[in-house]
Amino acid sequence: MDLTELESQARDKLGQGVYDYIAGGSDDEVTLDDNVAAWGRIRLRPRILRDVATVDTSTTLLGTPLGAPLAIAPSAFHQLLDPEGEAATARGAAAAEALMVLSSRCSIPPAQVAAAAPGSPRWFQVYVWGDRQVTADLVTEAAESGYSALVLTADTPVLGNRRRDERNAFKPGRAVMADRLDGPGRANALESYLSPKQDPSVTFDDIGWLHELTGLPVVVKGVLRGDDAVRSVEAGAAAVMVSNHGGRQLDGAVATADALREVVDAVGDRTEVYVDGGIRSGTAMVKALAMGARACMVARPVAWGLAVGGADGVTSVLSSLRADLVLAMRLAGAANLAECSPDLLAG
Repeated sequence: MDLTELESQARDKLGQGVYDYIAGGSDDEVTLDDNVAAWGRIRLRPRILRDVATVDTSTTLLGTPLGAPLAIAPSAFHQLLDPEGEAATARGAAAAEALMVLSSRCSIPPAQVAAAAPGSPRWFQVYVWGDRQVTADLVTEAAESGYSALVLTADTPVLGNRRRDERNAFKPGRAVMADRLDGPGRANALESYLSPKQDPSVTFDDIGWLHELTGLPVVVKGVLRGDDAVRSVEAGAAAVMVSNHGGRQLDGAVATADALREVVDAVGDRTEVYVDGGIRSGTAMVKALAMGARACMVARPVAWGLAVGGADGVTSVLSSLRADLVLAMRLAGAANLAECSPDLLAG
């Protein structure tokens, strides 16, 4: 699948405001662009004369079996892209045997998303709001609806400066989170999205608080430093995710491909490490796996697939990336994920 062409089709269908909301980053978008470029700077040392007639991409994430080390990273307001919103995304992920991480800024309730794809693997992304009861209610609903882990987004004490959205005076539609913060019909989602209702006092102690609420394992997302990865694990995190919020928070932050090795070196022997940001090919996934990532997550390609083709579009994107991973592994001389090892990396 040509993801560049898919993005172009989505842009034509969505219009400028919605497209910019999904595609854009913060400030000058330096980190946004570098996320993709950084994977291209890494070089591989492929093996030859290996038996790659059969390639096994199966793995587990926190004990959940998956067909490939690929998952959907959380992103907001899917009804901007398809009338069925996150329900369509969930069905598309299930058909591709991929895990979906549902954003707490979802368009429809977590239980409704779960019902759209019963039995499929799903995690729930968490922000801690100033009104902590809102957070508690959302994660409790997620736990009761079969979500098997919480993903604490830790890089957003406040929102980054999204110039495209300001220029477009962009206003997304209603979100479940907005209803619970402000009450139905009282405030649009953008006001809640941009208002200072997220709690900027969140610390490592809140990892334990979230776990105690539900008993679910907590994944800390937004880690770019080895010392933060260590503190997350020591505070009870079940896994960490190397992420810079898709270049939407601190502009000039290090690309995730450049941060991954430090985090893996710090905690890779103690916990699972995931990565998102700029992953657009099977080759990038092989590089991430060789650096020690357990899995890769993608958001924008899934959004373009949802916008163009609904649930089937999501499945097509994920299936295409999985097929591209198989191709890259064959060309690198890796018959399984264990063989996507550090010796494949040049330098």
